[in-house]
Amino acid sequence: MGKWFKSGSPWIWMTGGAVSLSLIAVLGLLLLIAWRGLSYFWPATVYQWELQNQQGERSILIGEIYDVEEVPTERLVSAGHKFNEHPGDTVKRYLVKTGNREFVGLDFRWILATDIISREEPSDVAVLERTKNGNFYGYPIAVVEAGKRIDGEGVQEKLMQLIERSSDLTARALDLQKSDIGTINYELERLRLKERGYELDGDLTATRKQEIIDQTKQLNDDYLVLEKELFSLRDQAGRDAVIVKDMRGQDVTLKLDSIIDVSYTNRLSAIEKVGHWFVGVGRFLSDDPREANTEGGVFPAIFGTVFMVMLMAVIVTPFGVVAAIYLHEYAKKGPITKMIRIAVINLAGVPSIVYGVFGLGFFVYMVGGSLDQLFYPEALPAPTFGSPGVIWSALTLAILTLPVVIVSTEEGLSRIPSAVRQGSLALGATKAETLWRIVIPMASPAIMTGLILAVARAAGEVAPLMLVGVVKLAPTLPIDMNFPFVHLERKFMHLGFHIYDVGFQSPNVEAARPLVYATSFLLVSVIVALNLTAISVRNHLREKFRSLEH
Repeated sequence: MGKWFKSGSPWIWMTGGAVSLSLIAVLGLLLLIAWRGLSYFWPATVYQWELQNQQGERSILIGEIYDVEEVPTERLVSAGHKFNEHPGDTVKRYLVKTGNREFVGLDFRWILATDIISREEPSDVAVLERTKNGNFYGYPIAVVEAGKRIDGEGVQEKLMQLIERSSDLTARALDLQKSDIGTINYELERLRLKERGYELDGDLTATRKQEIIDQTKQLNDDYLVLEKELFSLRDQAGRDAVIVKDMRGQDVTLKLDSIIDVSYTNRLSAIEKVGHWFVGVGRFLSDDPREANTEGGVFPAIFGTVFMVMLMAVIVTPFGVVAAIYLHEYAKKGPITKMIRIAVINLAGVPSIVYGVFGLGFFVYMVGGSLDQLFYPEALPAPTFGSPGVIWSALTLAILTLPVVIVSTEEGLSRIPSAVRQGSLALGATKAETLWRIVIPMASPAIMTGLILAVARAAGEVAPLMLVGVVKLAPTLPIDMNFPFVHLERKFMHLGFHIYDVGFQSPNVEAARPLVYATSFLLVSVIVALNLTAISVRNHLREKFRSLEH
């Protein structure tokens, strides 16, 4: 037994067991997040309850079961609830998602099992997903097409056709507003700034002013034509309506331009539910958020996260590699070099919010403000680069992750045998050629390792981004079809901040909870995808330059 302990085997087993438990815990957490997030898109069964309250009044409730819990009877009695018969030690309580927010007031409602008289699963109850006010539950009884009411057996099929027509017209109107009308607004703003620039320089001649007036008039004429087309599309999209009988027994008229989809979930087979689930996940990945980010998709946040991380990687890699090469290959060993190394290591331990304050003060106010004074004086006092934006976020995170790249690159450089360098120099190559053709290619796997660690940390950072660029909702992406096509000065959305905003700033906590899980799983997936891409590149480089190591 003593020999076994002295051999070190117990510590090996202990370390292996700790690593295994850590992996199991991480995988379990990821599975929990994935289950709680992805199950949100599964079409749930819609129930209709008949309830009787303490006063004997009966009512109808339609909705989905969101949660179930057992509540101690004593707690309910102390809260003032009275039971006709003692239900036992606990009472089952259901959290029901009721929708119909404009009439019911709340999306969710607790009901006790003792108040339920009956529960049904009606096949003709519909779930109408809307652009605002959440879902609507009820029985479609008629549609209104071009002012004409249509009843009868073909209402459901006709409703699907009209919703598809309205959605197509709404998409065309949105595309027109974002593309052609957006381009005209962008060009009008450029002309205004151009005229302002001529005024500041004292070069606003009568000819130039007339040219700007003519161009502005032409753009305004084009705008009026497009505006008329936009209003026509919106009017056509809102032409039709559906009449739905809700849980109160009243007929409610809903305009179809506010309805995204209608589904009869109680009729769906297992295969149809799978298809419905994929459609829901697809919309979540491709749509813009709505309803204070508690509904809709997260595409702007996905795009902003990936774009910012890639921009950060492009910035941090050359700076980190150059700094590591200088420290390892050129800098003489001495107190100054030692202090620089200690400073680099200590930078890795600085809280990220400190980097955010530094980025706000140095990059945004100092560098961005100077750029506005030098190159965009016509836009002042409105800032161009002197306000938080994606470029300053990328630079701030580049400084935050710079120590990781430097340390990793230095470790890779130190593993390269000195004989390789000496052999290259002996064959007549200069030191620069040796670094460029031999040393850096052999150290490229270590450089990619540093980049992987940098990407993993930067993609999950939120605190510094709240100061230097990220916002709750960005109306436009950093990339569009307007010159110069890439707008680094714009603010952007980020998955990490989106999780914080939905989870802690949402006015509807219960509705936002599944989206927190879904967005968290999506953020982890994005980070894993970025890391796997970098790992595949690193493995390719390692195999490519393996022969140089021998």
